[in-house]
Amino acid sequence: MKKLLLILAVIMAVCSCAFAETDSEYVKAKGVLVVGITDFKPMDYKNEKGEWIGFDADLARAFAESLGVKVEFQEIEWNNKILELDGKNIDCVWNGMTLTPEVKSSMSCSNPYCNNAQIVVVPSAKASQYDTAEKIKDLNFVVEHGSAGNEQATAHGFKVTEVQDQATALMEVASGTADAAIIDSLMAAAMVGKGTGYENLTYTVALNSEEYGVGFRKGSDLTFLLNAFFEAGYADGSIAKVAETYRIQAALIRQ
Repeated sequence: MKKLLLILAVIMAVCSCAFAETDSEYVKAKGVLVVGITDFKPMDYKNEKGEWIGFDADLARAFAESLGVKVEFQEIEWNNKILELDGKNIDCVWNGMTLTPEVKSSMSCSNPYCNNAQIVVVPSAKASQYDTAEKIKDLNFVVEHGSAGNEQATAHGFKVTEVQDQATALMEVASGTADAAIIDSLMAAAMVGKGTGYENLTYTVALNSEEYGVGFRKGSDLTFLLNAFFEAGYADGSIAKVAETYRIQAALIRQ
């Protein structure tokens, strides 16, 4: 009898796995792909109409359309991105996310699609004083909580204050409440220097090199579908066109 019950339990488990809903089926059933983001120009940010745009936002919208669903952008606390994903509050993290060991072990990640680096942003007037790793070691840094910049600050033993996002980090440096910020190079190129909202800031030292990817729940079939979407988009030139719109074409990683 015990043996029979064990066999039945195994059969039920196998059947349960065989008929388990895939991530793509789950998203299609509810009719929306919920994308976890932060305010991060040029990847995800709002235009004057209050609509989310950016390289990542535009691609996420196109990917959702390819699935036959709408897209919804959900601002998240970056340090809680894994909890938000596993709790199904969002369906993916698509926000210039660095493929760190923690991210790759906690999510099902797409192929990398952009090169990036963590760089130091300082007031332009002090750039010559802080243009080497040795010169910046005693500065008071501000970083986004849970970010790749935060990891680099910790690795280098810097003194840091953590804030909600990278945009806030730039505000702190511009206002003089912090000596320097560590942010993504793609964001710095869009938001710092001549012709931007932070003309009084510049970037100097690059602390590392890294790659961006999109994160789904572990075991998600959406990862495979996104990689196929990327491959097709590179082949027909549509991704390069979007990249040119946001001036990040040089950072693209060809699939």
